[in-house]
Amino acid sequence: MTNRNVLVLDTTLRDGEQVPGAKLNTLQKIEFAQQLKRLNVDMIEAGFPASSKGDFHAVQQIAKKVGDQISITALARAVKSDIDAVYESIKLAQNPFIHIVLGTSSIHLEKKFARSEDAVMQMGVDAVKYAKTLLPEVQYSTEDASRSDFEYLWRTIEAVVKAGATIINVPDTVGYAVPEEFGDLVRRINERLKNLDDKVILSVHCHNDLGMATANTLSAIKNGAQKVECTINGLGERAGNTSLEEVVMGLKVRENFYGCTTRIQRKEILQTSRLLTHLTGLDVQVNKAITGDNAFAHSSGIHQDGLLKDKNVYEIMSPEEVGGEKMELILTARSGRHAFKNAVERMGFSVTSTEEFELLFEKFITLADAKKEVYDHDVFYLVTEHLNKPQSRGHLYELASFQVVTNDQYPTASVELKKGSDVLRGSSIGDGPIDALYSVIKTLTDLDVQLTHYKINSISRGKEAVGRVHLQISCDGKTYTGRAMDTDIIKASAIAYINGINAVILDQMELAENLVEQ
Repeated sequence: MTNRNVLVLDTTLRDGEQVPGAKLNTLQKIEFAQQLKRLNVDMIEAGFPASSKGDFHAVQQIAKKVGDQISITALARAVKSDIDAVYESIKLAQNPFIHIVLGTSSIHLEKKFARSEDAVMQMGVDAVKYAKTLLPEVQYSTEDASRSDFEYLWRTIEAVVKAGATIINVPDTVGYAVPEEFGDLVRRINERLKNLDDKVILSVHCHNDLGMATANTLSAIKNGAQKVECTINGLGERAGNTSLEEVVMGLKVRENFYGCTTRIQRKEILQTSRLLTHLTGLDVQVNKAITGDNAFAHSSGIHQDGLLKDKNVYEIMSPEEVGGEKMELILTARSGRHAFKNAVERMGFSVTSTEEFELLFEKFITLADAKKEVYDHDVFYLVTEHLNKPQSRGHLYELASFQVVTNDQYPTASVELKKGSDVLRGSSIGDGPIDALYSVIKTLTDLDVQLTHYKINSISRGKEAVGRVHLQISCDGKTYTGRAMDTDIIKASAIAYINGINAVILDQMELAENLVEQ
């Protein structure tokens, strides 16, 4: 039996953008829409054009730029002026459709509209009939469906379908539903809808107030939903929307269970997530499923041991599937002997004596207790020092001292690096303290690297809070990661950059050794 295809609508540019601080300008919206095109979403909800001239213009530009391949829609309330604004902004797209939203719960009817059930239903019917005079495809959202009386909800759906609606969207607007209940609601609607008009698409739109948006969406798919509305990184009002990446990978990893697939280009997921973070400045929590920094990182000794024996022990999908780097083992005091030995051997060292290995492992534990996180260059230093190989150790850089002076004219950084017995000193100015710091380090190491990603997170609270810097650099077409933690974020930034440079050097050394062996 062939898998059923589920349509994916991305509403990051409409519902996601309603998050305080996430406002994007038109150029940023177009840039993100172009990335959604690469991600291969089926539909984009580009905005709420009646809300402002700026939003109208942005929706219009998105329809022009990406509407040749992706179906474009925008949101309208059930009033003529809103519907006109949607039509005028999206009409240049190849497959545009109008999205109308109107509440169906008693709370919405009484508190928001102060009208009777029949009066509100008639508003919806009139809105759909008018929208149908403009475009053949119309989506109708029964806002707050999960808290609505079922028979009234169904009467509304029946009425708007007869009026011409081609997509029925069932929202869990305030994240009230639970998976079993929401799945059952969708099943009941789906059964009746198929008898009414089997060409109408059944869609869902879930919010994450109770942390169940993805679970509710997947339950809806299992019960017949043909289309899902999501946002990248789960961005959205309050606790956010259903996360696109979680639904897509849920369907992929549990394909045998759901029997569904999507057309999403999964290798573009991480790039899309990072672009959104860059544009909005809103970071993803580190343990966020699929797109969090630690989603594929393992520090537990038991997990590392299992992963090194077989990736399937603790990894249900690979980071490469979503466009990431291979799995990362972060060594900590909780990492076991197997993980440490693997790191040592990856550095090109062979420790055959059990007694010698135990001595090394003890040194590693002491270092891990002091540093909290141990990186490749730390392991390299540890082993070369123990094995008394100063000539090997001399390949890597170590921060000896630094000074940063920042002002609004000439931010300056002075750095002293150690490389074996050599001491390198230099100064540089930059656009800011970090730019000046990285400029001088790049000059001293004489490596052609480009900084492609830089992020600071606080991992504790108070004035002694520890800052964690995570960055990526590129060299010769390859990407390398650097991380560091310190109460001084400037120092952490310097060490993270040096860690990334040392990763480049270690990789080049390994390549050189492989060539010699061949």
